Amino acid sequence: MPAVTILHHESVLVIDYRCTASSSDRPFTEQHARHSISYVRRGSFGCRIGSRRSDLVAGSLMIGHAGHEYCCTHDHHDGGDECLSFQFSPEAVEPFAPSSRAWQVGSVAPLPGLVVLGELAQAACAGRSDLGVDEVGLLLAARFVETMAGRRRAPVHESARDQRRAVESALWIDANATGAVRLEDLADDAGLSPFHFLRVFNKVLGVTPHQYLVRARLRRAARQLADGDRPVTDIAFDSGFGDLSNFVRTFHRAAGVSPRRFRQAARGERNFLQVGARAAP
Repeated sequence: MPAVTILHHESVLVIDYRCTASSSDRPFTEQHARHSISYVRRGSFGCRIGSRRSDLVAGSLMIGHAGHEYCCTHDHHDGGDECLSFQFSPEAVEPFAPSSRAWQVGSVAPLPGLVVLGELAQAACAGRSDLGVDEVGLLLAARFVETMAGRRRAPVHESARDQRRAVESALWIDANATGAVRLEDLADDAGLSPFHFLRVFNKVLGVTPHQYLVRARLRRAARQLADGDRPVTDIAFDSGFGDLSNFVRTFHRAAGVSPRRFRQAARGERNFLQVGARAAP
């Protein structure tokens, strides 16, 4: 798998993974060397840890616990995937309770407060932000542990066919998030009733189709806010939000700060690390 090391410090190792595996490639078991958080920025893949299996799509997090074995598969998508992986030394994650159950969940569905930080992390790694890559990685780790406190996800028991339906729908939503996306159309394309489709999508990916749509739009908006000086109004509409006030409210709820403050953070305003620490999950 092509991998580029972006940062190699004692406390934080950051690697850009670009997997080209397909359903015809034989999966194999690997072991996490460190506690890690990998932000899925494109594509999809499955992850098995023991008897647990989950499907990850853009915006999801793959969570690594040092010493645990895992196996990645591409049963439902042949387009590969891209992940930005933050791997932490024991000392780096000590303040975030490395023995906590949070680090044993295996994966996390796309959540608003985490996807915007994933996009900020990408901006930092690409040199489009004045924040340090290690700073954003540690902020992401802190927000992840805080978000996961008290949150549990039920195991998936859907058929392989329904898992494929959910993943393919998520990929379509991600590619078409700036336009109108209707539950009825998604269900029809999947060959299911709207109610059955909603249940399958939520069970497989941990979010509803509408939640995933909003988070895809948030990821796009966060990326543009970190990238340049376009007016916030233009970014809101370009990301698929039909109303500026709704965008500002939704973004603030996700990031813990307004879009303008988020842009300032991307330019290196360090007090974002405190202001955004209590964003809603």
